[in-house]
Amino acid sequence: MFGLSDSEMRLFRRLTTAKKIQDFLDTIPVNFEKKGQTYMSPRRVLKTGKAHCLEGALLAACALWIHGTRPLLMDLTSKSYDDDHVVALFRVGGYWGALSKTNHAVLRYRDPIYKNIRELALSYFHEYYMSNNGVKTLVSYSRPLDLRKFGSGWVTDEKNLHYIAHALDEQKHYALVPKVNRRILRPASAFERTTTDAREWLRSDPRT
Repeated sequence: MFGLSDSEMRLFRRLTTAKKIQDFLDTIPVNFEKKGQTYMSPRRVLKTGKAHCLEGALLAACALWIHGTRPLLMDLTSKSYDDDHVVALFRVGGYWGALSKTNHAVLRYRDPIYKNIRELALSYFHEYYMSNNGVKTLVSYSRPLDLRKFGSGWVTDEKNLHYIAHALDEQKHYALVPKVNRRILRPASAFERTTTDAREWLRSDPRT
């Protein structure tokens, strides 16, 4: 199935809920791309034992797909001097949640309590800021990208999945901040920045 080996399928079959998928994602060290940019498939993530946000979202989407849920990604875009973020989407009882691979304390899993994906995207807004000055940088979110449009080859591809990253960039995006209020956003305070400055994985960790 999906070109996965028996051992790979056994792993994915154990990830029967969003909670179990997120718990597994949390065990994977962050991919700091020390040897250059990567967009690894779920198979390569399992082989290398590391992932950044897009790679983690792809693995989560694969697990959801195997268990009968559409493999959907959402792109969260920031100002040019900050990093974007990608999450996998899921729904329970008509409410949206998100699976997330991150090294930050707050850009993480979201329980399925949001009526629509705008509400979900907004849940990341207040803590999406620069650690040095507190400037809030999240500007937009994308329409969900259904990975089924690419077939199933992305699950096991040994090459970088540049086409998926490009497709996310090309998805229609929706602004989060009303234009009239963009200049009055209050930066996060020094206390807020201090309390959310922790990182789960260090670049010096040999596993990353």
